[in-house]
Amino acid sequence: MPGENLSRDEARERAALLSVDGYEVSLDVRSAVGEDTGNGPRTFRSVTTIRFRCNEPGASSFADLLAPSVTAVSLNGRDLDPSEVFDGSRILLEDLSADNELVVDAQCAYSRTGEGLHRFVDPEDGEVYLYTQYEPADSRRVFANFEQPDLKAPFRFEVRAPEDWTVWSNGVGERQDGVWRFAETKPISTYITCVVAGPYHRVTDSYERVFEDGTRLEIPLGALCRKGLAKHFDAEDVFLVTKQGLDFFHDHFDYPYPFGKYDQAFVPEYNLGAMENPGLVTFREEYIFRGKVTQASYEARANVILHEMAHMWFGDLVTMEWWDDLWLKESFADFMGSFSLVGATRFTDGWITFANRRKAWAYRADQLPSTHPVTADIRDLQDAKLNFDGITYAKGASVLKQLVAYVGQDAFLEGARRYFKRHAYGNTRLGDLLAVLEETSGRDMGAWARSWLQTAGVNSLTPQVVLGADGRIEELAVVQEASVIAPADHPELRPHRVAVGLYQRSQVGALERYARAETDVAGARTVVSELAGADAPDLVLVNDDDLTYCKIRFDETSLATLREHLGGLTDPLARALCWSALWNLTRDALLPARDFVGLVLRFAGRETDIGVLQMLHAWAESALVHYVAPQWRETGGRALAGGALAELRQAEPGSEHQLAWARFFATAASAPDDLELLKGLLDGTEEIAGLEVDQELRWAFLEPLAAHGVADEKVLTTELARDDTASGKRHQVRCLAARPSAAVKARAWEQVVDSDALSNALVEATIAGFGQASQRELLAPYAPRYFEAIERVWTERSIQIGMDVVRGLFPALQDSPETLEAADAWLAAHEGAAPALRRLVLEARDDLARALRGQACDAAAGTSAG
Repeated sequence: MPGENLSRDEARERAALLSVDGYEVSLDVRSAVGEDTGNGPRTFRSVTTIRFRCNEPGASSFADLLAPSVTAVSLNGRDLDPSEVFDGSRILLEDLSADNELVVDAQCAYSRTGEGLHRFVDPEDGEVYLYTQYEPADSRRVFANFEQPDLKAPFRFEVRAPEDWTVWSNGVGERQDGVWRFAETKPISTYITCVVAGPYHRVTDSYERVFEDGTRLEIPLGALCRKGLAKHFDAEDVFLVTKQGLDFFHDHFDYPYPFGKYDQAFVPEYNLGAMENPGLVTFREEYIFRGKVTQASYEARANVILHEMAHMWFGDLVTMEWWDDLWLKESFADFMGSFSLVGATRFTDGWITFANRRKAWAYRADQLPSTHPVTADIRDLQDAKLNFDGITYAKGASVLKQLVAYVGQDAFLEGARRYFKRHAYGNTRLGDLLAVLEETSGRDMGAWARSWLQTAGVNSLTPQVVLGADGRIEELAVVQEASVIAPADHPELRPHRVAVGLYQRSQVGALERYARAETDVAGARTVVSELAGADAPDLVLVNDDDLTYCKIRFDETSLATLREHLGGLTDPLARALCWSALWNLTRDALLPARDFVGLVLRFAGRETDIGVLQMLHAWAESALVHYVAPQWRETGGRALAGGALAELRQAEPGSEHQLAWARFFATAASAPDDLELLKGLLDGTEEIAGLEVDQELRWAFLEPLAAHGVADEKVLTTELARDDTASGKRHQVRCLAARPSAAVKARAWEQVVDSDALSNALVEATIAGFGQASQRELLAPYAPRYFEAIERVWTERSIQIGMDVVRGLFPALQDSPETLEAADAWLAAHEGAAPALRRLVLEARDDLARALRGQACDAAAGTSAG
């Protein structure tokens, strides 16, 4: 049998043969507590009964299971020899009947990589916490099943756990005779089943809704976290957003929440942001804030809560048939997250964050050599794992935002309502959604889908302005091009519904819109006749109000205006769009990176939107590390640190802007005086009015001190004693790996690449500390070692750890043609390597090539300026 990487063809063949009536899963996790014997992996007992039908009696198929051992297998009352039918990933099922019952008794392994049933020991109190995470195909690490989204079935779970634990699953549960038994679920896919177990802290609430027909819905609400985080847990805000979201989706979807209760568990060492398990959503516990954070962090958490809630309909109630149509859940949830955020919560500027942050993710992904249509070609499970990317999420959501403008909001939502009712508890493809949208909008959705869903790449839109003798606009056109650096086989020019805004400077220096026109852009050049005769603009903003998905370019006059007056733009969304466009110009080597850094230094201090400000800080750091000419890095670093410190001192005491500038100053600090200030802020000998240096900020200050050799192992050990928690341990591990020592780097490399002793969270922390931009020479020996090791790592480790290592340790800081040649040589010599591994290397190689182009652009600008 082919192994654990299930292919699309195999899944289709199995779905055509089998249908599943139900699962009964019994887990015994009492082995999670107690000392580790050290004899192989720590395991738990898993007994699964599957009732299923076969429409070709006598045929053969297989069930999925990843387990160290299988004790017994029974098919239709016949005992099968596990050594003959189980190969470590699949159970061979021969001579099937029309109606079948499969019973599998296995010893499954607890996970330390966040895949399957993850076991975490809290260093603060020694308590053990369990949770499951499956997407796309890790439920087979916990129980035997048919691991594909279109073989839905009801599930009934029971769990034996330590006496002092509580256990949760998708359905309502209660403890009887020492066993937790849970109500049977509705038909759902394997990847959204869930178990959470341990001494979790839990807060409860309830949601009530009376519908127009008089029916009443009550949903029990729960919010869980580790006991050690309980003092930081603001469950009331989680419940507030939850209730606002449920109201919003009930108002717009006309389909009551279908899964009974609604628990939300914040769990440790989580690989994702969150997961939409019906009735038991899981989140990374970093969404519980241990220190002061900006409103952008609360907005991000609210968006994730609403994103996962949207999945209850888009993904859980109606599920894609195979991972090709992953967008049918993720794009919709990403769009609905922002749509409901703005429509139902206090975060009414959510579309600014979407334009500035989410779309930046999409634009990067859509210019990689691995770009793909929103509806992707997913050949197997490894492909599926990598396609949880900026295209499937943020580009898909951007396209849906465009679709709402195209068909109208009412038609879009009515299409959603019909889609839910028509396909409830079923599986769908692209055509199923297009069919209802054609019904409700009256439009032919085929051409739209071909342009926006079935082609890849991002277009750029540039204004062309011709002024008449009277100084007014004679003609304004929008020129559309494929990406400056686009894959050759994705030259698509798409239809866009855009708003074109004209801006002028006022007498007080404000840059304000005085004219706007909406138009349909199609083909290479479109004339916007509505703006003919308007006064000459200082700035033309194509895609004003962010109606479409494109990269904005500027004419020469507009770019010159932004260079001098960007801070005068009064509309925060327009300002965010301009910043995003300038960053894209920088990444495309069309704007020198030092110019972008200069714009941040000049205008970021006037930015009112805290999320945009924090994004600017991240972009400025990236520009300095990757895109400026190497000879300018030191100068640019001093300028960024000096500018950040000036803004920090000028910010309103105690404000979130002060906090953001403090964190940015820490990332930029490298000069002795700056490091001394950080050290003084930590030990109390320095003070900045209003700045509270809480525990999280202490760690933020300690990392640059460690990276520059000011904070040694003793200092970091002392800090861990001050913050002896799981979060503190992650911070300490990152800081330890950041120290500028050859021995430190060797130890970090060995722990991540040559050993599997670290958990997923500590692997992530070690990688983050290892790659310090100030330590390029120290890291140089690891470039050849990286290319020697990655195929072995990919083969030996789980896909999550493999992805972390291949992405995180790529020698991007060795930004030279030689490193590019080494990546090309590896790709040429490993044409037979796993496609998913090659994709990761190809993406990292492309980022490096882009950085080198940016550095050349910046160096040329420096030469001409000199």
